[in-house]
Amino acid sequence: MIWRIRDRVLSPSDHTLVMGIVNVTPDSFSDGGRYAGRDEAVARGMALWHQGADIVDVGGESTRPGADPVPVQEEMGRVVPVVGDLVDAGVVVSVDTMKAEVAAAAVAAGAHIINDVTALADEAMATVCAESGVGVVLMHMLGDPRTMQDDPRYGDVVVEVRDYLERRVEYALAAGIDRSRLCIDPGIGFGKTFAHNLELLAGIDEFGEIGLPVLVGTSRKGFLGQILDNAGVATNADERDAATAATVALAISAGAAAVRVHNVSHALQAARTADAMVRASRRRK
Repeated sequence: MIWRIRDRVLSPSDHTLVMGIVNVTPDSFSDGGRYAGRDEAVARGMALWHQGADIVDVGGESTRPGADPVPVQEEMGRVVPVVGDLVDAGVVVSVDTMKAEVAAAAVAAGAHIINDVTALADEAMATVCAESGVGVVLMHMLGDPRTMQDDPRYGDVVVEVRDYLERRVEYALAAGIDRSRLCIDPGIGFGKTFAHNLELLAGIDEFGEIGLPVLVGTSRKGFLGQILDNAGVATNADERDAATAATVALAISAGAAAVRVHNVSHALQAARTADAMVRASRRRK
């Protein structure tokens, strides 16, 4: 399995890809405001890269539950300078945006991947991605960040999310995006209850049946906090890296090709250990 991103090729078959998160925002749920300035964001991205991240994912608009949208020019001003600086330093950069204008400006600055939580809901986004040859992450989200946690319901969450992603893959192909440039993300935490998130994580292998790299993002999310609360361990978001590492290993064992995390050094240890165990299991079979 390969993932083409502009003029590069990533191979999740060699090892699970680790995507490090840089939130250039004042209000992201885990580290909002910590890297809101250009210098701080670039320094954070370089630190994640040197820790071993395969990709650094830069976002200028929080998608936490209840978050308000950010105007295009404001998001662009947050993201584009950081993208340009990181690309100039040799970093493989993904941009977390749902806006075609922001994506186009980021691509012009050298971004390699567009990570779209709406799976190309903005029709112009598909054109930007097709014409630039970037890698594309198609994610499932129920509603939008302001409403997604308002009583989300599914019959079978794994089947419904998988079917949705299959439809968005077909849409992307029809829009001229090459299949080898696509990656899918079930959107854990985006319009899902606690139970839905656990079911999705347990069903990662079913997303692999689509035949594309699967990205899993569980890092520090609320459902991990609820698991720990239920066990009598109260945590803040930035105290959930060990719990995140557990989900990283489980996702890899189920076939995840990439994981999106805040703490790259911890996740990398979990990922490489899981990679070794999965490959040993395959050899034995």
